[in-house]
Amino acid sequence: MSLPTLFDTCKPRPDVLAGTLSEAEFAADLAMVLRGTAPPDYAEPARFFANTHPTTGLRELLRNICLRLNGSSEQLAAIFRLDTGFGGGKTHALIALAHVVRGMAGVADVAEFIDPALLPGEAVRVAAFDGENADFANGRSLGDGLRAYTPWGELAFALAGHRGYELVRRSDEQRVAPGAATLAELFAGGPVLILLDELAAYLRKLKARDRQQAGEQLTAFLTALFKAIESTPRAAVVYTLAIGKEGDATDAYSEENRDIAERMTEMESVSARKATLLCPTADDETVQVLRRRLFAAVDDARAAPVIEAYASLWQGQRAQLPDFGINDVRVERFRVGFPLHPELIELLCEKTATLVNFQRVRGMLRLLARTIACLWQQRPRDTFAIHTHHIDLSVPGIRQEIVTRMQQGLFLPAIKADVGATIGDHPALAQRLDAEHYAGLPPYGSWVARTVLMHSLAFNDSLKGLGADALRYALLSPATDAGFIDDARTRFVQQSAYLDDRPNAPLRFLTEANLTQLLRAQEHRVDPADVRAGLNDRLRSIYRSGTFNLIAFPAGSYDVADDAGDGKPWLVVPGYDAVEVSAASVQLPDLVRRIYLFRGNGSDFRINRNNLMFLVVDAGRCEEMRRRMTYRLALEAMRKPDSLRDLPEHQQQMVLSWYQTAEQRLALAIQQAYRHVFYPSGIRADGFDVDLAHSVIEVQTASESPGAGQRAVARVLTDNRKLRLPEDEPDSPTYIRDRTPLRKGELTMASLREEFRRNPRLPMLIGNDVFLRGIRNGIESGDFVYRHGDLLYGPGDPWADLRIDEQALLMTMTRAEELRLWPRRPPEPPPPPPTTIVDTDDPDPSGKNPTGAGGGTGPVTPPVVPPPPAGPLAVEGVLREALVQLWEQARARRYVLIRSLTLRLFDATDALRLIGLAGTVPKADKRMKLSASYATAGGSECQIEFTGSLEDVRPLRDFLDPQLRAATERDLSLDLTLTFTDGLLLAGDAPERFAEQLTRAGSGTAHVTATAEGQA
Repeated sequence: MSLPTLFDTCKPRPDVLAGTLSEAEFAADLAMVLRGTAPPDYAEPARFFANTHPTTGLRELLRNICLRLNGSSEQLAAIFRLDTGFGGGKTHALIALAHVVRGMAGVADVAEFIDPALLPGEAVRVAAFDGENADFANGRSLGDGLRAYTPWGELAFALAGHRGYELVRRSDEQRVAPGAATLAELFAGGPVLILLDELAAYLRKLKARDRQQAGEQLTAFLTALFKAIESTPRAAVVYTLAIGKEGDATDAYSEENRDIAERMTEMESVSARKATLLCPTADDETVQVLRRRLFAAVDDARAAPVIEAYASLWQGQRAQLPDFGINDVRVERFRVGFPLHPELIELLCEKTATLVNFQRVRGMLRLLARTIACLWQQRPRDTFAIHTHHIDLSVPGIRQEIVTRMQQGLFLPAIKADVGATIGDHPALAQRLDAEHYAGLPPYGSWVARTVLMHSLAFNDSLKGLGADALRYALLSPATDAGFIDDARTRFVQQSAYLDDRPNAPLRFLTEANLTQLLRAQEHRVDPADVRAGLNDRLRSIYRSGTFNLIAFPAGSYDVADDAGDGKPWLVVPGYDAVEVSAASVQLPDLVRRIYLFRGNGSDFRINRNNLMFLVVDAGRCEEMRRRMTYRLALEAMRKPDSLRDLPEHQQQMVLSWYQTAEQRLALAIQQAYRHVFYPSGIRADGFDVDLAHSVIEVQTASESPGAGQRAVARVLTDNRKLRLPEDEPDSPTYIRDRTPLRKGELTMASLREEFRRNPRLPMLIGNDVFLRGIRNGIESGDFVYRHGDLLYGPGDPWADLRIDEQALLMTMTRAEELRLWPRRPPEPPPPPPTTIVDTDDPDPSGKNPTGAGGGTGPVTPPVVPPPPAGPLAVEGVLREALVQLWEQARARRYVLIRSLTLRLFDATDALRLIGLAGTVPKADKRMKLSASYATAGGSECQIEFTGSLEDVRPLRDFLDPQLRAATERDLSLDLTLTFTDGLLLAGDAPERFAEQLTRAGSGTAHVTATAEGQA
């Protein structure tokens, strides 16, 4: 079952939705209410109390004042002081008090605020002094030509009209406080309520030279007033002070409030008269006041599952959220203040409320009313409560509230650049992040930016900002994903122009640009010609070396050779300004087509079309590549000593660190931009009119070393079965025969090799090794016969050297049989040796008688050949040298062939390389015994034992190679045993060719043993 949304559970008041709350709510003041000129929301008791939450402080104030005015024995005191911050409900409480003593006419539920029995039974005279409306210099008009200059002048007229004012006229005109007895005369004749509001504002209006004297007279007046009130049984006075917790005055009139508070303390200590302190709105009641005023109805029953869903989220994510301690009351606070998120209320009460021009409850109401009106207009889906991030600073009314009314205009550049641009302006960073990374999702970028901005608005520096865990808590809801929240935070921090970039600083905005913004300014100064030159140099560096020969930025066919060169195919990389490809609709660029088809001046057809490929830039990624180059050049300028020394130390370190990573990021951007590979193929890409296929490189990371770009190209061609590297398995003999002119019966080795450079249907070969292995495999399998001069090399023959030239001929077996070249004719038997007849009667002319004393013809005895010496063949040394010595030992002992060979290596690099080379040895069973162990930097250890075939050890080699490179400790030994099917003949140069083949990539020290057979 889906959760009910915010719009299902709550109904805002009509004036909130209409956007008229601010005008009605904040245009009224105490004086207007008493005169009957206030707006209906304040002037009419029924509407006033419908919008008022009955806080404990307010109920306590109303009860005690009514007890005093009724003359009840339960009365607490005659003098009351309302303490709270600026905008904390003081004036609201005084207005409520005025309506109560006047009877609360029309209020439906009086008991919600006060026991109806306590309402005054007779008319109460109410006199009020509002410091904001007072005019110390010109006097305030009382009507009939009268003007009052002091609080006592205004109060006297309000209590007793002209008669009352005349009683204190001289005191008013001379700004001298009247005595207590004079004031007591004004209170006679029934219950009296004196309300004193905004005394601090009154002090502010006094001229500097008069403030001390006026303050002293205000103290004298209050002393007299309190004495007169206490001496009058049914009189009470209530005055207000904007004093926060622990006596701190932090509002717009902080100095004046402290002044009054000090004078009150002095007065109380002298007169022993103490005012009863009340707070009309306690901190924990603020959210209820807001909820009552903003919403006409909240369905608590439907809200219950929403609150439980949030509670479950907080519990499940507690390891990633702030530690709220064992007395975690968030759920209860959420239940009381729903739909206002607890983090939002905490922010407004503890941070925003410290600002000089934020009028606490009034300011909260104004800001939240605009936010609610905006939310109900937009109705974003899956919104369950009101969070801090719903305060949308791209909305003009909300931005004006922050920038103008709260006087936070210094943050306007940060808001425009990073948080939220209004319609018509260039999108802010957060809005760009939403469009690029969170399309179709909640606007995580904007949510992060708004929350951080609101947490940056505080008076005290220690309160500004928040941590990553607090940000996650502020944004988390049943519709959000913590992973996206963290992702948006990371992206925003990396790119913000105004976030505090000092080490370990909380997430908070500064009013001045950070290093990111300074870097952007430097980027604007980079010359586009320098960007182009730098990119060209870097492109050449990345793609210069490797598997292919680079041809960078050709202008036409004449820039691309049509020959074999050094055996490497050509990698053609056109300039990004000359050729580009759109990923959405891949078209064959004309320059690529012309180079592929033609050579020279473009009139001759290219012959070696299978010897080149093209790497072309993606049109959609060109700009990022240019931007990364601009970024690197800007950092290069900033890291110069003259520029670097002008920066704070932490920014100097950041510049150096960023510069170190800029090169790798640039390489990555280039390789991600140059991603379209066009290569020769018998299967054309759709829409192409030449034998070219298309593939796309997906590059996630780039190496720091120049030239690494060719690896990605080679990988794509290998994956598409187009490229054969020297270590790859060759194509089958039948494939070579059927795909080339060799199928006609014979072809020179040079022509066959050239065919692989010309025919797009064949693979590209890197070097000649894989080509020769393929031919040799065909000879050994009985598919081919090789002939060069007098050398005829066929199946079963000893190892022979293969040459790639026009004199070397390769034939199919069928053709060799047709020519009667194979199978070989048996050699003619040698003629029998001549028979020598020995005459027994004729003595041996030499004087010797081989037959002994008896003479006659005797058998010839062959010479005796001693057997090879016993004992194994074993040598230790550099592998190539050890093999040479082994052949010498075997030949000295007159062995015919080597049956098996065991090579033991102890160096990891040499051993892993030998595994790759062993696959090139034909007609031999290959067995491996490998033992490896290594330790990682993190303290992990691994041991591996392997015994098996070459094919099975290759995946293990691919795993071990990077592990051993990264290991802090490593140990490896390898035994490779080669058992030759037909034996390795010691006659001729076969052993030397074998040694050269096995050690062509270098070798280390090895222990070599062999078993040999036969007797020469």
